[in-house]
Amino acid sequence: MAEDEEGYRDSLATINADGGRKWIYPKKPKGAFFTKRKIVSYVLLVLLFGTPHFTLNGLPLLLFNIVERKFIIFGKIFWPQDFFIFAVAMITGVIFITLFTIVFGRIFCGWVCPQTIFMEMVFRRIEYLIEGDYKQQQKLNKAPWDANKIFKKTLKQGIFFGVSFLIANTFLAYIIGAEQLWEIQMVAPSEHLEGLISITIFSLVFYGVFAFMREQVCTTICPYGRLQGVLLDSKSIIVGYDYVRGEGRAKFRKNEDRKEVGKGDCIDCNQCVDVCPTGIDIRNGTQLECVNCTACIDACNFMMEKTGLEPDLIRLDSEEGIKNSVPFAWSKRTVFYSVVLVLLMVFLSGLIITRKDFDATITRANGTIQKSVGVNGMSNIYDVTLINKTTKDFVVTLKLLEEKGRIDVVKNEIVLKEQSEAKGKFVITMDKGDIKHGKNKITIGIYGDGELIEKRTTVFMGPLL
Repeated sequence: MAEDEEGYRDSLATINADGGRKWIYPKKPKGAFFTKRKIVSYVLLVLLFGTPHFTLNGLPLLLFNIVERKFIIFGKIFWPQDFFIFAVAMITGVIFITLFTIVFGRIFCGWVCPQTIFMEMVFRRIEYLIEGDYKQQQKLNKAPWDANKIFKKTLKQGIFFGVSFLIANTFLAYIIGAEQLWEIQMVAPSEHLEGLISITIFSLVFYGVFAFMREQVCTTICPYGRLQGVLLDSKSIIVGYDYVRGEGRAKFRKNEDRKEVGKGDCIDCNQCVDVCPTGIDIRNGTQLECVNCTACIDACNFMMEKTGLEPDLIRLDSEEGIKNSVPFAWSKRTVFYSVVLVLLMVFLSGLIITRKDFDATITRANGTIQKSVGVNGMSNIYDVTLINKTTKDFVVTLKLLEEKGRIDVVKNEIVLKEQSEAKGKFVITMDKGDIKHGKNKITIGIYGDGELIEKRTTVFMGPLL
């Protein structure tokens, strides 16, 4: 666009000229894309609220217990020793977000982001149900505080807080587990007053976000929205207005040949602006505030159908595709990035699936040296740390797998409880004739209830001379 047409970038759709908040009243969306968004959103909402209550292998499907440093993903327990998997997941996540945005734009924001799903598919739907569509909402807010307005506003805000409280409790279930949360909910509030205060505070935060902050979370606060400007390029898929076909804009007149009189297909109905949840005019071009919710596509297609004009004046396309009036095609770059995304997800999934249920660390005890035992024997003392990631208890025994000698556990036998860590000391005694001078590599088998569960290699110090 020409430089004098870029003035819209100097202001925000949610801020008035005097710097005050401009409240956005988006029109109730409908159309093919919105129907698909509803299906995606409701499936994700069912998963979000239902997942804490599902179990796999006797464990929650997902649990992120930060306090106890215990994480459960798809029925598998992850401990601090598995941190490398989370490091890989973080790196994969950053690369995934970068590549996904480069190729597919900000689709995540409009279709998958919890902020958008809760705002548009839960809170906004409640608002439409109680206060009506955008025109009715504007009229109600301008009306005096009579009984009708007080009732509707109180009902809406009450339901908003109730839903926020439910969301806060759901997120808490992901931290402490659904069973423990249920136990807390079944006792008197006085027995867990601190927890009740905490969950109320979190509920108020959610309530404030969805009742008052709303689209400003997406346009101002969200860091991903800030990154969008440096990740998109001319080949990225965006929600774009076909200015080649749409300009110049003019109101619709029946039986008029718009091409013959030099008019574009945009009938300047403003429906794309009315329906936008962030209040922008998509016809101005790609903007930071656009979350790719596709509501403007549905609104524009509806008007195109009513006026007999070609659909997809606003569509999912790239800047290059709109400029050259060519349909989107899978380029080598798009295919390559998509393959990389799939490979990253497969790699991360492989790490999670192949993660071992047991972990063991065996080291020579600090501050100890090898000792002679009798005439021909020599011993070393070792520390062992065992981690059980399963839901079963084990009595642990240790055996030398390849070398001759014996292992004696110091004090009591090692009992490895479910989902816990056990530590112990043991002594390895070997005949001097079976070992070399200096360091000797040995392999120790770790048995749980008589079954080999892990192997570890360590060093046995033999005679120095």
